[in-house]
Amino acid sequence: MVLHRLFAERALLPGGWASDVLLEVDANGFIAAVTPGSAGEALGEGVERAAGPVIPGMANLHSHAFQRAMAGLAEQAANPEDSFWTWRDLMYRFVARLDPPQIEAVATQLYVELVKAGYTAVGEFHYLHHAPDGAPYGDRAETGKRLLAAAQTAGIGITLLPVLYGYGGFGGQPLGPAQARFRNDPEQILEIVAGLKAVASGHPQIRVGLALHSLRAVTPETQAAAVQGLDSLDATAPLHIHVAEQTKEVEDCLAWCGRRPVAWLLDEMSVDARWCLVHATHMEPAETEALARSGAVAGLCPTTEANLGDGLFDGPRYWAAGGAWGIGSDSHVSQSPIEELRWLEYGQRLRDRGRNLLRGPGSAAGIGAQLYRGALEGGARALGRPIGRLAPACRADLLVLDPETPSLQGLEDDRLLDALVFAGNVNPVRDVAIGGCWVVREGWHAAEAQALQGFAAARRALLT
Repeated sequence: MVLHRLFAERALLPGGWASDVLLEVDANGFIAAVTPGSAGEALGEGVERAAGPVIPGMANLHSHAFQRAMAGLAEQAANPEDSFWTWRDLMYRFVARLDPPQIEAVATQLYVELVKAGYTAVGEFHYLHHAPDGAPYGDRAETGKRLLAAAQTAGIGITLLPVLYGYGGFGGQPLGPAQARFRNDPEQILEIVAGLKAVASGHPQIRVGLALHSLRAVTPETQAAAVQGLDSLDATAPLHIHVAEQTKEVEDCLAWCGRRPVAWLLDEMSVDARWCLVHATHMEPAETEALARSGAVAGLCPTTEANLGDGLFDGPRYWAAGGAWGIGSDSHVSQSPIEELRWLEYGQRLRDRGRNLLRGPGSAAGIGAQLYRGALEGGARALGRPIGRLAPACRADLLVLDPETPSLQGLEDDRLLDALVFAGNVNPVRDVAIGGCWVVREGWHAAEAQALQGFAAARRALLT
């Protein structure tokens, strides 16, 4: 169902909360006009009335969709030395069985869940390019196109980030057998990017960028060649990379070049606002402050970072330096933006034994409200999409909150956002519009039964 004109008694606009807001959406799914104080004219024909407060939809800047099918399957206490690296071995065994139809089925289920929880755009960090034995499909972009199809079914906006993954360790170490289906050289990954860009041409719900898996999976030469090639295709396309997620990664990087991963990246590459450094967990103070100054986005995934035992990002220092950041659900042990934001702050509290730590410089506003606004801004930048704002020329991606949610009762504006993040576990999202189309109404997604059926079949096959 297409949204043309929506009246909200309260809506979160870029300048703050406003009353009696009329939102008008054009035929391409962009916001054409936003008019506060419009109660009189908003009651005319063709105007829908929002059933609760309206806020921008959230961006999920880091996703490995296939991992939704293995969430919860790596929690056995059999190995006293269990870590990220043993989890990775299990993940490799799991992905060896995935075929393209299963990749699409799992992604469709995930994207429906993300939309229902309040994510309206996703950054898909995609490296399952080939068959399990490493042989390319007839169309090298086959699995990427499956993800675009899943996003279309779910109605979510997507920034697809094909991943350059060429080596098994720092200094160009060879890939292991389990990594064969990830492998591409710069020319091959750019061929995939170009093929996906052709599919996405003129489609306002799709953006295509590039990801470098990590400094251990590329060399300086292949990294530079891929970025240069991307620039020739689209000099504004987003660039993402995993970096400094694990202490072993930092130690290996120091052994390779004498510098820490984030320091090397900032020294050797032109890191700016088109970059997203995912995790960036283990940085020294000078790295943290330099990353903030670069304009790049720190892509934080608190539930996955906790699940894998990665460590805690130095939020207070990064916030004080004015750094941009956003959230992602990564391995999808959670599909809730509320849980990511909550545990982003809670991790800092547990480490520093204080409260309300992730505040902007000089700000006394509620932490929940600050977190929500900060994630909107950084997520939009990381995905290279005009989202995260209820403003003209932005995508009409919005959430209608359910005013009957107990945790929101009697609250308005920023106090409502504080409670949204920190109070209760009931999903408060009632309705979701993405690109000017209603995709969730009264908590129900039109594709959810179809998506669950496909997901269940895929998971049964994978677990057999």
